[in-house]
Amino acid sequence: MPINIQTPGIHHIALRCTDLERSKAFYGGTLGFPIAMEVPNLFIFVAGGTFIGVRGPGEKEGANVFSPFNVGIDHIALGCTDEAELQRVAQGLADAGIENTGVKFDETLGKNYVAFKDPDRISWEFYMV
Repeated sequence: MPINIQTPGIHHIALRCTDLERSKAFYGGTLGFPIAMEVPNLFIFVAGGTFIGVRGPGEKEGANVFSPFNVGIDHIALGCTDEAELQRVAQGLADAGIENTGVKFDETLGKNYVAFKDPDRISWEFYMV
């Protein structure tokens, strides 16, 4: 019998980074997301209505570079409702020297998007809804 979880959607997403200050500069400074909270080894920014926590490096040694080909998160996609905003963000990423795809068309879903990576190579998309 299915559990049938009733939810309005994602409450928050948590990421792990290798350099907390570098990530804070990227998400808050370069991308311009508001920082909602900071405590030791963690900051939380807000993307639309979603809280995204970024924690500094953990104690366990191992792989310290994100790969979408490993088990776990493949990418995070933020919604976009305006094609001009999508183009503006793609240009802003390029101007800031952030690795990205430029605006691409997803044949599967029939939508435009731009994909980019954070300093730890965590993959993000800004995707037309």
